[in-house]
Amino acid sequence: MQVANVDGRLKLIVPGGAVDVERASNSQFSSDPQESYSRFDELQTWASEVSGADEPFDPAVAGSPVPSPHQVFAIGLNYADHATESGFAKPDAPVVFTKFPSAIAGPVTTVQLPPGSVDWEVEVVVVIGKAATSVPITKAWDHVAGLTVGQDISERELQRSGPAPQFNLAKSYPGFAPMGPYVVTVDELDRRDDLELGCELNGGIVQKGRSSDMIFPVSELVAYLSGIVTLSPGDIIFTGTPSGVGMGRTPPQFLHHGDVLRSWIERIGTITQTFAAPLEAAREG
Repeated sequence: MQVANVDGRLKLIVPGGAVDVERASNSQFSSDPQESYSRFDELQTWASEVSGADEPFDPAVAGSPVPSPHQVFAIGLNYADHATESGFAKPDAPVVFTKFPSAIAGPVTTVQLPPGSVDWEVEVVVVIGKAATSVPITKAWDHVAGLTVGQDISERELQRSGPAPQFNLAKSYPGFAPMGPYVVTVDELDRRDDLELGCELNGGIVQKGRSSDMIFPVSELVAYLSGIVTLSPGDIIFTGTPSGVGMGRTPPQFLHHGDVLRSWIERIGTITQTFAAPLEAAREG
């Protein structure tokens, strides 16, 4: 099953387009995409009987398929090659920070660049489908609704400023957590732990890796986090990025006005971000 968000309404993606879930189910399910994760098993059972689209689907007008999660977790240094390019040793335990939900955006967006050095990080995003407290690794995938494509956009100067890193703020400017175009359920992914992900900047590939290279795979992340906090349906986890970020390049490379970043994960989809300077800076330029 694939679910999306168009104009704040939950859509089931089927061959040829989309189905409005509330209308097609005679209000058995809410139109609210976020609410769907609290009844995800029921929704998936209902969706298995649906055939035929009743409207087109255009990712360019879609919102985030997870528009208002209660908690947004992110994992740093979860690929060994990215840890190396960042100047850190391979971590012994997950490096966890958060992104604020106000940073969440849809799959095709224009992101206004704040002052500083803005960088890209393509990531597999996990969406929780069942409440999880102290879940063992062997049961962790049972609590996952599905996966989507995400970008953990980061402003590096703020991130590294002060006596301690400012990860949360530096990664939470408006539009710094684009996701989509839809959430793909785990049953549709025959290699859920080995997906190619990557991104290209202005047509040139800057990142390419496989989720099988994660130091801490999805099952370990869900188990680790749920051992500390309760994960709720609709919570999300950005799982880390492979090497190739701008900060790790020689010389460093960052995003500028007019740049277009296209990010993908095989079997899941593609998101596209166009970057723009603030209006005052654009006029001065």
